[in-house]
Amino acid sequence: MGRFSKVLVANRGEIAVRIIRCLRDMGITSVAIYSTADSRALHVLMADEAYCIGPAEPLKSYLSIDAIIDVAKKADVDAIHPGYGFLSQNPDFVERVEEEGIKFIGPPAKVQRLTGDKVETKRCVSRFGVPIIPGSLDPVKSLDEALSIAKDVGFPVILKPRLGGGGIGMFICRSPDELRENFKHASRLAENAFGVAEIYVEKYFPKAKHIEVQILADEYGNMIHLFERECSVQRRFQKVLEEAPSPSISEDLRRKVTERALRAARAVGYVNAGTVEFLYVPGTEDFYFLEINSRIQVEHPVTEMITGVDIVEAQVRIAEGERLWIRQDDVRIRGHAIEARIYAEDPITQVPSPGRVRVYVVPKGPGVRVDDWIYPGCEIPPYYDPLIAKLIVWAENRFKAIKRLRRALREYVIEGVKTNIPLHLAILSHPEFISGRYTTRFLSDVKLEVKVSRQLKLPVKVSVGEEKLKERRVVVPAYSPWTIIGRYMELRDNMA
Repeated sequence: MGRFSKVLVANRGEIAVRIIRCLRDMGITSVAIYSTADSRALHVLMADEAYCIGPAEPLKSYLSIDAIIDVAKKADVDAIHPGYGFLSQNPDFVERVEEEGIKFIGPPAKVQRLTGDKVETKRCVSRFGVPIIPGSLDPVKSLDEALSIAKDVGFPVILKPRLGGGGIGMFICRSPDELRENFKHASRLAENAFGVAEIYVEKYFPKAKHIEVQILADEYGNMIHLFERECSVQRRFQKVLEEAPSPSISEDLRRKVTERALRAARAVGYVNAGTVEFLYVPGTEDFYFLEINSRIQVEHPVTEMITGVDIVEAQVRIAEGERLWIRQDDVRIRGHAIEARIYAEDPITQVPSPGRVRVYVVPKGPGVRVDDWIYPGCEIPPYYDPLIAKLIVWAENRFKAIKRLRRALREYVIEGVKTNIPLHLAILSHPEFISGRYTTRFLSDVKLEVKVSRQLKLPVKVSVGEEKLKERRVVVPAYSPWTIIGRYMELRDNMA
């Protein structure tokens, strides 16, 4: 196709900001979309062009295929980048984009349709010799069939929707009674969330690790991996903290899981950036295939930090038709990176905390990166995922990375809304996390001491006349373009 000159970013929040910055680095004009709730969002302020596509409700804005296509045609864009979530893995959306002669920055519709069907993907990769979790290879048709499969593989088992992802609609069943209790509920939730009531049954491993491999593949059959990430710190099947490389696998196991990831990706004819996810059961030294995520991942920055590869840029270049410019031998692991997802939520109750950000100061220093979308004076709406930022650190080794992340979290100042920063500090101080032996049950089984203190204030020394130096605690102001914009908007609101 040649180089893109204008790209529409079909998303919001930190990933939209991340993509817009990459497009600007590449000299590509960016087009943002936004709902009425996001009219002052950072991605709207940063983009070269911005279009309102509807009210706050996602179904009428960020999930409206017709509205997004209308903007893409009006703005005369070459391509659409979907980010993650919303329509990023919707094959109907991808087909519509392709029909309009617009390039989709991600896998083609046929790959999206295959990888979106968890049962069919399992069947496909198993034919290529990739081990899958014991369970049903077809959706179960009745409770009796589910009970029979559970008896064969042994309890506990987990019920999963055939379509969808993100940990939605999964139910752990430790006994036949729990399976009977959850079966209809799981089917009903799958239908409501994904439009298809079909579910399947898998063996559940309570002491397992979530390991995923980042891949890049061009349109000509060239494919490489960018090593693995560990994503075992989870809450209700949702990732909270990720790191790369995994602290719990050896070089031999690393070679095994990356080779299986490439085999699985080739099995489905994968194109563009993607993630092959596995369940690793310590002691067995084996990896069971979970799924292929056909989009950019929230946790992609940790891979970028240890490899030096800009994954968003790679997505764009592959979509432009470029042959893969990186050889597998060129990719090396350098140091260690950890990402903490910062949510606007109560750290104790985990209830979202929307509202206006009054003070915002990001941590800085060597090896510290912040991907965010908020600024002083901005409003965090209640309609969307409460992820407001990602704090990523890099260091020479894992021990130093943990210490650096603790330091950065303590420097992070967010006033006006509650955040889960105290939870991250508790995780990073727990011996099981520090050891690297934690599993996906870590947050469920371990009692963390989450300390919620008042807003962090940084100490400075001041001199008053001839008095001795004495300590005073002050909030450090955030002097940035977004601070000025936020204060201007607040002043304008007060004058209205």
